[in-house]
Amino acid sequence: MRLPLLESPHMPTLLLTAPYMIPFRTRFQPVFEHYGLEVIVPEVEERMEEGDLLAYAGQFDGTICGDDRYTARVIEACLPRLKVISKWGTGIDSIDKAFANSHGVLVGNTPNAFTVPVADTVLGYMLAFARRQPWMDAAMKRGEWQKIPGRSLGECTLGVVGVGNIGKAALCRARAFGMTLLGNDIIKIDPAFIQEVGVEMTTLDDLLARADFVALTCDLNPTSRHILNEMTLAQMKPGAVVINAARGPLVDEPALAAALQSGRIGGAALDVFEHEPLPKDSPLLAMDNVMLAPHNANSSPRAWEAVHWNSIRNLLKGLGISGEGLDQWVNE
Repeated sequence: MRLPLLESPHMPTLLLTAPYMIPFRTRFQPVFEHYGLEVIVPEVEERMEEGDLLAYAGQFDGTICGDDRYTARVIEACLPRLKVISKWGTGIDSIDKAFANSHGVLVGNTPNAFTVPVADTVLGYMLAFARRQPWMDAAMKRGEWQKIPGRSLGECTLGVVGVGNIGKAALCRARAFGMTLLGNDIIKIDPAFIQEVGVEMTTLDDLLARADFVALTCDLNPTSRHILNEMTLAQMKPGAVVINAARGPLVDEPALAAALQSGRIGGAALDVFEHEPLPKDSPLLAMDNVMLAPHNANSSPRAWEAVHWNSIRNLLKGLGISGEGLDQWVNE
């Protein structure tokens, strides 16, 4: 039985631009109506850029967004009406949180939302490159009976750059396969975790020189932008594979393409890119030693469901609306 609609003298407006939530808008429409929200849903391919958002400035009180570019310029243009930016997901590097908070705008997200699926993605890429299944499958379908040499993961070394929740989960999975484990982070990692998992914390230079797989699982911030560039890629072990399921700008893509084309490194598995969707003229699309995915490492029905509802909770909190009764929909 549905609760009666809440009545309010002011009908707040929601700008819904989260691409993972928009396809389910009809499912959430009764929820939005119950809490007295009007909804604007623009056309969104992957994210709203600064200019896209400026076109809606002053028209909404809160947003549930994806990786939209909420710069200081955008936030200022949306004031004083904007009260809350509810990020669908975890990373908020596309939002100027300090500027938002200083102007009374709440920024909400769902920490640790996608640890399991992203860590699984990292492991899946390592297995694919080590065991060579995609390449043998392609050869078989071309009519070629070709035995492509592979390796056991237990013969390989994994280097994880960014030993946060996802990095830790990836290391735990790799440990089960008997891999040698290296880690690098700018913050101190719990000694109990290091001892339990058997990871050696080391410098970035040492990790790059020794790892067969380099997995980027760090946040995007001024210290990590282009952490893999022409210089650091040149430090990598010959034949090593880069895995990026975190943020595109962690990697200098032209430098990566050059390292791949020259054979300096062995391959790359990329779920995220500097510009999304990946431009159709990207040289990465033509490379046989690269596996690509459309920013989909977070794919998990259970995780998505949790993020949908937490994004709504954060929105209501920022708008000063009681979320009483929300569990009625969550538990259906």
